[in-house]
Amino acid sequence: MPMIAHPQSMHFADALPLQSGALLRDYRLSFETYGQLNADKSNAVLICHALNASHHVAGVYPGQEKSEGWWDNMIGAGKPLDTDHFFVIGVNNLGSCFGSTGPMHTHPDTGRIYGADFPVVTVEDWVDAQARLLDALGIEQLAAVMGGSLGGMQTLSWALQYPQRVRHAVVIASAPNLTAENIAFNEVARRAIQTDPDFHGGHFYQHGTVPKRGLRIARMIGHITYLSDDVMNAKFGRKLIAATQSEAERNFFYSTLEAEFQIESYLRYQGDKFAEYFDANTYLLITRALDYFDPARAYGGNLSLALARATAKFLLVSFTTDWRFAPARSREIVKALLDNQRDVTYAEINAPHGHDAFLLDDPRYLSVVSSYFKSVLKELEGQA
Repeated sequence: MPMIAHPQSMHFADALPLQSGALLRDYRLSFETYGQLNADKSNAVLICHALNASHHVAGVYPGQEKSEGWWDNMIGAGKPLDTDHFFVIGVNNLGSCFGSTGPMHTHPDTGRIYGADFPVVTVEDWVDAQARLLDALGIEQLAAVMGGSLGGMQTLSWALQYPQRVRHAVVIASAPNLTAENIAFNEVARRAIQTDPDFHGGHFYQHGTVPKRGLRIARMIGHITYLSDDVMNAKFGRKLIAATQSEAERNFFYSTLEAEFQIESYLRYQGDKFAEYFDANTYLLITRALDYFDPARAYGGNLSLALARATAKFLLVSFTTDWRFAPARSREIVKALLDNQRDVTYAEINAPHGHDAFLLDDPRYLSVVSSYFKSVLKELEGQA
C-alpha cells in the first residue's frame, strides 16, 4: 500500500531578509510531511530538493497512482529513511514553481505578477526560510538534514548556518561550489531561455507566452550532464530511430532538421516534457543560486576554515561516473571536515548512472543510507 501524501502550505507575514539586501514579505512555503513527530520532536528529518524537484518527496496523491514523489525509493515505511521511525519534511524552495512563492505569483506591493522582478535568492536564503518553517512547526533541532546535488549544498549550508539545530547532515552527489565548467553549462542553458523571443525579458506572463523553445534546450543541455557516457552508450549508442535496418539506410542523410538517432529523440522528449511544467524564471533563479553557493569565499577559499562552524555528524556519498559533481568534490568536503576533527562517513559508489545515480535504486547506495539512518535511530533511542 503506497504512502499517501498531503500537500500543505504555510503563510509568513514577516519579511525574510535576503542575501541580496532585498526583503521578501507576505510569502508562502509549500511542504509535505511523512511519518509521525515523536513526543520530544527529536526525530525530524528535513529533505532539501534539487533544481527541478519539489516538496513532493515521497508517497502518492490520493487517486493518482503515478504521482510518486521524486525520492519515493528512499523515503517511506521500511525504506532507507524509514517513516515508521522518522518524521520527514519536504519543503519547496522560494522562487520555485511548485507552490511556494515565486516568479509566477503576485507581488504584494504592485499587484502584478513578479516575473523577472522576483528577487535573487541563494542557498542561504532557502535555508533561512526552511528554518522559519521549522520554528512554526515547533521543531528546534533536526535529527538530520538530507539532500542530493543542489539539495546537498543546502544540507551543507544548514550545518554552517544553524549548527546547533542539525545533528546529522547527509550530503549526496554534491560539491562545496560549482566548477567553472558547471557554471558554463548553467549559463548556456540560461541564454537559451533569455534569447527565446517568447521570453520578453522575463515578463512573458503578461504577453500570454511561454519561452518553451529556450526551456527545451536548457533541459536538453542539463540532461546530458546528468547522465554518464557509459549509460548513454548502453541505452542508445548510435542506434537510429528507424524500425529496420533497410529503413534506416533509406532515411540516413535524409534531413538535418529531423531526429534520426535515438539519443536525439530522447533528448527532444525530455525537453518537450520539461517545457510543459517548469517555469523559465524559476530556472534562471535556481541555476544562479547554484552558481553563487560557495561557503569558502568568505574565508579566502579555505574550505577547512569555512567548515569549522559545523558540529553535525556527516554522511557523504558520491558516484564514480558523476562528472558534474565528481567524487573529488565530495572528498574536498570530507577533507575539510576531517581537518576540523568532525565525525565523517564517506561512501564512493561505483555506479554507471552518472549524476542521476542519487535518484536511482543502486542497492549499495541505498544500503549505505539505510545503515546510516539506523545508527541515527539508535542514537535517538539511546537519549530517550
